[in-house]
Formats: sequence, C-alpha cells, structure tokens
Amino acid sequence: MAESDAHKRYEFKRQLEELRSKKGRGTELISLYIPQDKQIFDVVAQLRDEHGQAANIKSKITKTNVQSALESLMSRLRYFPRSPKRGVILFTGAVDIGGNKTDLQSFTVEPPEPLISYKYHCDSAFYLEPLEDMLTDKMTYGLLVLDRREATVGLLKGKHIETRDHMTSSVPGKQRKGGQSAHRFQQLRLIAIHDFYKRIGNAASKVFMTVDHKDLEAVLIGGPSPTKEEFHDGEFLHHELEKKILGLFDVSYTDESGLFELVDNAADALINLDVIKEKKYMERFLKKLVGDNGLAAYGEEEVRQNLQMGSVEVLLLSEDLRRERLNTKCTQCGYADAVTVTRRPGEDKPELAPCKKCKGTVKVTDSTDVVDELSTLADQMSTQIVFISTDFEEGAQLMNAFGGMAAILRYKTSV
Repeated sequence: MAESDAHKRYEFKRQLEELRSKKGRGTELISLYIPQDKQIFDVVAQLRDEHGQAANIKSKITKTNVQSALESLMSRLRYFPRSPKRGVILFTGAVDIGGNKTDLQSFTVEPPEPLISYKYHCDSAFYLEPLEDMLTDKMTYGLLVLDRREATVGLLKGKHIETRDHMTSSVPGKQRKGGQSAHRFQQLRLIAIHDFYKRIGNAASKVFMTVDHKDLEAVLIGGPSPTKEEFHDGEFLHHELEKKILGLFDVSYTDESGLFELVDNAADALINLDVIKEKKYMERFLKKLVGDNGLAAYGEEEVRQNLQMGSVEVLLLSEDLRRERLNTKCTQCGYADAVTVTRRPGEDKPELAPCKKCKGTVKVTDSTDVVDELSTLADQMSTQIVFISTDFEEGAQLMNAFGGMAAILRYKTSV
C-alpha cells in the first residue's frame, strides 16, 4: 500500500471512530448512502416525503430534530447535481452532547470503494456497517499447520490471523505394544495416519470453502518433513483448494502459534502483502534499536526532533495512534506552550495543567492531530512514512511499547 493510501486509510479509520461515537435520542440520526447511479432528485423527493411523515411524530422535540435533519440534508444535496463516481454518504442528526442538550451535526464521507446500493436509515446511531466492511481487507489466505499428532486451521485476513479449528490424532507412537507383530502394528499406524489426514483435509476444506471463492487468494501448508509432503501428495483437500496451494513451509509448532510461524516463514512468497511489508519495517527498526549504531528512535519528542533535523529515513506510525498537539496560552502571564494529549472520539476534553510559569489558567489556542503534524514534517524532509497495523505482534508492540511512533534514522544524532 502506498504511503498516501495508508494515510487515507488512517484518516478513514479515524473518521469512522468519530461517527461511531455519536449518539442520538430515539431515531434522530439519519444515514444516507447514495450510489453513483442514484438520481439526486429522487433522493430529495424521498426526503420531502419523510419530512411530511415526520409531522406525525408525537414528541415535539423529536419531530423538530428529525425535520431539521431532513432539511439540512436537502439543503446539502443542492450542491450535488449528481452523485460522485464512488457515491457519497451523508450523516446528519441531533447528537447528544450531554447536559440534556443536543447539537445538529452533519458529516460527509467519500467512500473508499463504490457504493452498491441506496440506503436511507434512521436510528439512535449512524448506520456504519457498509463502511466497516470497506475497512476490512478482503484478501484472505488459508493457513494449515500439521504433524501426525495435531493440526490447526486458520485464516490470514488482511493483517489478522484467525484460528478456526484445532484437532489432535489418535495415531499410536512408533513403539508397538506387546503381542503385535511389527508388520501388523505398522499397518494400523499407517491407517490411523491416513484417517487423521482425512479429518484434517475435511476440516480445512470446510473452513476454506466458507470464504468467498474470489477472496481466497491461496492456501499455505506448514509442518515438519515428511508430514506436510505426505498430506500434500495425498490430495486430502477439496480439489478446488488443491489448485490454490501456494507452497509448503517448515514450521516447528502445529498449535495456534504455528499459524503465526507459518506466515513468518512464508514471507518471501507473500512479499507483496501489506502485513509482510509492515513486519519487515518493524524487524528493521528493532534490529537497529538493539544494535549499537544509534540508527533508531522512538517516542514523540525524540521522533519529532529527529524529523526536524532531517535525520529520519523512515517514519513508523501506528494506525491506532490517536493524539492531539495542543498549543496553549496562559490567560494571566501570556506564556505559550504546547502539550500532547491522547484523545479518542467521544471522550471528554482533558483537563490542562496550570501554567508552568505562574500557575495560572491556560487555554487552547489551536490544535492539530499528531499524525498529521508528523506526516507534514516527514513530507518536508523527504522522509518515507509507513503506517503499521496493530493486528500482528510487532505492530502491537509499536503501539504499546514505543508509544505508537518510531523512526529508522539516516545517520546517528545526539537526540
């Protein structure tokens, strides 16, 4: 994913979080999905009809709020002679802002994918399911790790690994019990292995075939030799899935952790996947961090200072980073300062500490999203920006251990 696309994804996720935080009273929030082929005058006609029907609402406050929202929508649609190429989504309604008060708020969203169908929806929350689906990576890989003792089936969906099934075998060990001939024991053991492979094949086929066929990119099989080769040669998977096997890969574990090991060991085969690219950037950062060359930095102040110096080659930002940079000014002595606060949509504004100089009250003069601020700095310094998901271990580590931001440096600095 190109940096600009990754930034758009970050902005899209942030916008969805904000919309998700909005709540109304009763069914006062309106969601309007307009695909490209929908005529705007038909939409306005429906809104006029809904406005007339809203006159029958018994609650005077609810009636006023719903009609105001509909009037706002009709007014905004005057600026759309036709629906954009991918369609457009309008959200409007009386949002509960606390203290028994509401505020008429409106939002316009350009969908990242073309809208398929028209939708008019009223509820106490905005209808976001189609947008949530667009945020989900569609590309899926089937994962299977096995040996003769156990097997685990999972899916790699976008950047997230899901465990779907786990089974153990009744294959006897290599030491036979007394009274059995070596040949008889070996025959029983081979039958048990074959039966276990059939169980694995059926379970894996059931999981993989439930995925939309066009979305299942490939199947990866992991395990020790010769187990994975025996399973592959025996064609125990559904014949349609056999065509999708991307490769066989050595793994040490066949439980849930084996699925993660499989994805790591198949990195060369999956080199074009976003999750693999992000893993490699994190591996590069961690390698430089533990080395003694000083070519890694993390934490907001250290990263910001290195960006300002132009020493950052790659800026790593977590997709889950939600911070604001507040410029403040003391109302008594006029001292200006800047502070960073963590704030997610729907959360109350944080209380600001008193002025550092006179302990007076400070007020916010302006604010900016930290990701936007650092991205602008990076662009000015020709620094590459990479957004990192928290759906895999190293990505979660960036957010939880390194504050959601890190840098791979061009040269060592004194910061």
